Formats: sequence, structure tokens, C-alpha cells
Amino acid sequence: MKNVLITGGSRGIGRACVEKFAREGYTVSFIYNNSDFAANELVDITGAHAIKADISDPEQAKRAVSVSLAEMGSIDILVNNAGVSLIKLFTETTDEDYYDIMNTNLGGTFFVTREVARNMISNHFGRIVNIGSMWGKVGSSCEVAYSASKSAVEGFTKALAKELGPSGVTVNCIEPGVINTEMNSKLDEATLAELCDDTPVGKIGDAEELANFIFLISTEKSGFLTGQIIGFDGGFAI
Repeated sequence: MKNVLITGGSRGIGRACVEKFAREGYTVSFIYNNSDFAANELVDITGAHAIKADISDPEQAKRAVSVSLAEMGSIDILVNNAGVSLIKLFTETTDEDYYDIMNTNLGGTFFVTREVARNMISNHFGRIVNIGSMWGKVGSSCEVAYSASKSAVEGFTKALAKELGPSGVTVNCIEPGVINTEMNSKLDEATLAELCDDTPVGKIGDAEELANFIFLISTEKSGFLTGQIIGFDGGFAI
């Protein structure tokens, strides 16, 4: 049985991952920041361990990983899913906006992974899956800070894959398209329709389907897959 830590696990893609790994018999811990009700509900449904922390703060990220290790003994799989979005003109993006986006989307991924990697290196095994975005690949107007943060996750993934590969640890990045999550529920119908039209498969992505794919590349049989940036976007970013 493997042990899994998922960041941003109380909602959206993270929640779907918690449910998937739990159904498959894995021991699951997840980190969340604000959604107490959703987190407690998920614990009741799956039996997973919930850890409340703001991982944009390196000390809180370190504490959260320590709690997870105390609960599970080791972390074999890490899914770096936590992230925030921002739709705003570049010229109106404030310093606070910038630091919030970068410290969460890149910083949180960096801080949590740094702590988990030590455990994986010692165990000579690990699977790290970073959740980027198709906007990190193609860019998005009025989402400059968000696109930049997710593009940075690409570079982080490639460099870390080279460093951790000799220790039996793989690192990959999935770049979702528009997925049916709370983050995208703020988009109006016209925008969603336009995004569907621009997606070759002609639909919005499903969080459960994405969780299934994340599970697939996290198994012991996926040890030759590393340093890859994998689009899960219905062909949008072709």
C-alpha cells in the first residue's frame, strides 16, 4: 500500500484525486487552506487525513509535510495541485496580486516538494505530479501573472526530474485545460461556450477523468516516465 499527499485537496481536481486514491486503497493525506466544511466532509467520505496549512508560507508547508509523515510514515506520491487564479489586466495587477499568485502556485509547489523529496530520496522511490495549466504553455490575455506562475512550474518539473531521477523519483507535470471545477465556475456561459468551441473534443474536461490519469502515472509501473509536460486539455493547446 502506498501513501499519498495531495495539496489543495478539499475541492476540484484535488478532491477528485483524494477520492480516487482512497478508492484504490491508498493511504491519503491532503492539505487545504480555507475550506473547512469541504475538508471535513471529504474526511468523512474517504477516511483521508486533512491538514490545514497555507503552503505559500515555507514554515507552514514544512509543518504540513511533517504532520503527514507522522500520520503515514512515508510519502510515496505527491500531487502538487494547490493553486489560485487571477483574471485581471496586466497593468492593473498589483504587487499583492503578483506575490499571491507566485507564492502559491510556484512557491507552494517548491516548499512542499522540498520537504517531501528528502523522504523520497531516502526511500529510493517517489512519484511527484505537478499540476500546471495549458495557460502556462500558450499564455492567456488578462492572466499574465497566472500564466507566468504555471510556466514556471514547467521549468521546475524538468530541472527536478533530472536531479531526482538517480534516486528513483520521477517528476512530471500535467497541464489541464478547462476542467469542471469551482475555479472555472466563475466563467460566464458565453466564455465557456467559446472555450468549448476552441477545444478540439468540444467539451469541458472532467475532474474525475483527470484524477484517473494522475493515478495512472503515479503507479510503480510508470518509473520510466519523468520530466514530461503532459497536456490534458482536449487538444486546446495543440
